[in-house]
Amino acid sequence: MHQPNLERRDSVFYDYKIHPFSTPSEMDSAVTHHKVVIVGAGPVGLATALLLAKAGVPSVVIESEAQVSHGSRACAATRRSLEILQQAGASALFVQNGLGWNSGRSYFRNAEVFRMEIPDDENDRFAPVINNPQQYWEEYLVDSVEKSDLIDLRWQTKFLHFEENGEIVRARLDTPEGGYTLQADWLIACDGGRSVIRKELGLRMEGEAYSGNFVIVDVKAPDFDFPTERRCYFDPEWNLGNSILLHRQPYDLWRLDYRLPEGETEVTALERDRIATRVNDVMAMVGKVVDWELDWATVYSANTKTLTDFRKNRVLFAGDAAHLLPIFGIRGANTGFQDAENLAWKLAMVIKGEAGLGLLETYSTERVMAAREICDEAGKSTRMMDPPTKGYELLRSAILSFSLSDPFCAELMHWRTSRPHEYLDSVLNAVDDDNETLIDGISNGAVARNIKLGPDEYLFDHFRFGYHLLVFGGGDEPVDARRLANRHHVRVISVDGGAAHADLDIRSDLPSFAEIYGLPHGGMYLLRPDMHVCGRWQSHDLSRVDTVLENHFRLEAQQ
Repeated sequence: MHQPNLERRDSVFYDYKIHPFSTPSEMDSAVTHHKVVIVGAGPVGLATALLLAKAGVPSVVIESEAQVSHGSRACAATRRSLEILQQAGASALFVQNGLGWNSGRSYFRNAEVFRMEIPDDENDRFAPVINNPQQYWEEYLVDSVEKSDLIDLRWQTKFLHFEENGEIVRARLDTPEGGYTLQADWLIACDGGRSVIRKELGLRMEGEAYSGNFVIVDVKAPDFDFPTERRCYFDPEWNLGNSILLHRQPYDLWRLDYRLPEGETEVTALERDRIATRVNDVMAMVGKVVDWELDWATVYSANTKTLTDFRKNRVLFAGDAAHLLPIFGIRGANTGFQDAENLAWKLAMVIKGEAGLGLLETYSTERVMAAREICDEAGKSTRMMDPPTKGYELLRSAILSFSLSDPFCAELMHWRTSRPHEYLDSVLNAVDDDNETLIDGISNGAVARNIKLGPDEYLFDHFRFGYHLLVFGGGDEPVDARRLANRHHVRVISVDGGAAHADLDIRSDLPSFAEIYGLPHGGMYLLRPDMHVCGRWQSHDLSRVDTVLENHFRLEAQQ
């Protein structure tokens, strides 16, 4: 029988909670059939469950542990992730308790050689990045999950293996009270980088694995006072040829990442005395040696890998189970949230009979393309942080040397932070709209732009997890929103008189709204449930909207 660790994890800042095991109905009666089973209650698994619930689809979430994760791990949520969490109804605590930031600095030989600022303006509800250690990410998401009547979160339940016959998935599980079988239409693997489900299917990732190892150390240091920003130090005296990352967290916590010096083993790196030496070296390097307490430390290696298909019959992959990304650029969990959002709306429509499997197949095609592009970008950052060959070591040394006198080299140190992917070539984009002729605005495949509507009111505050049609006034006669077929479930937002009988009527003193969307003389934008644009027009012809939606609902699965 499965026996998870029931001793509270040690922490100098976080109070771990033991989540009890509850006997499921399947252990006392006949097997109950479920719509979706999600394996893994990390950030991506929990977000997927919440978004499915927003779409009206129930799920069971399986977690082998009795506590949330140990260590900061994912510690920086991007603006795009916070927009997704807002859709899921779980963003408030991230913002309330987190530390926002928008800049990063890189240093070489104690000189600042690069500074990057992430764009930020009044139309953004959220900061570009908000720091919170992963324990709190999971705590906040668990709180939201426990408030949902559509999510059954089962702690202390270990996934063993599954069988799938083309119509049904049967998962065999183990618990402190014995094993049982769970039956569902769909199985979503959110079980991390060492995914048991991926291994059971014999699936391998494509991409690169880097040889260098990095140490993550979390320390509590109330007097270590620096701004909330991402700092990178190249070639410190005690770690020549390597680098250090420094992130401030809430609760007086600091996150240090550094590459192991040559010849230092993982075991040696995690010895308390060695960690103490390294932490004190970092503090001396930045000129502020203060008292500190160790909370947690681990060793990891950088990878840029992805599965070539995120769907295998009735099994779907998301997050680290689907792709492995280095921490440079805060890509891992933030990319996983984009997986969750893309997957949830498509799977929900298939489950509810509103669309065919062809729509679900676009989850894999879109997110595999995104993962490959992210791996390419992440590889550039990783080769700077962890040169894989002597040639790259020489290139890195040259870039750093020239950065002291030639500003153009500094751009080569750009860490390419996580960004929302643009599905520019998606089959879900309109093919006969005005996208090619509209110079300004937001192109098909890109994420819609938030707009500030009042002192504490933004456009995305009014979005639900479904299709939206933005209708701008100023051109054709106002469109009658009732002409959209009810089966499309489209929420119509009228901007400055663009539509009558709309779900929301925005009468703005904001000429920038229409200008940002490139439609100062009227027109329409159709947004997918994940907020990506899939059609835009300079007219109010609703038949063209119908055509795009019909394409989504009638996509045929590939044979």
